Amino acid sequence: MPVRKAEAEWKGNLPEGSGRMAFGGGAFQGAYSFKSRFEEGTGTNPEELIAAAHAGCFSMALSNELAKAGHTPESVRTTAKVYLEKVDGGFGITRIHLETEGRVPGLDADTFKQFAQSAKQNCPVSKVLTGADISVDAKLAS
Repeated sequence: MPVRKAEAEWKGNLPEGSGRMAFGGGAFQGAYSFKSRFEEGTGTNPEELIAAAHAGCFSMALSNELAKAGHTPESVRTTAKVYLEKVDGGFGITRIHLETEGRVPGLDADTFKQFAQSAKQNCPVSKVLTGADISVDAKLAS
């Protein structure tokens, strides 16, 4: 299996410094700062990148579980919300909330929710983020 990589560089102190992050494959390169991470500044932040990774991994995992059970989805769209909050001695990612919507012909809403819960448990990114409380809301597109 391939090994994936990304890199980051930070210059200066925390409140006034700045940084850049890049994916190893070249698909993304962007700036980040104290304001983009802890306030509402321009740029990205590590939590946003974790959210993208989790949404992508979860969508693939759910699609795979559905297809293996004979319910190939037309689409699965997921939004991940990563919560960076103050905790004892600093900050921590305390929870991640996944909101997913699928277009799956012939599948009822309760069964889709069961598949979503299973995918949450089996998604490799969910597995690595076990220190956070991960929840999921799943619905079928109308």
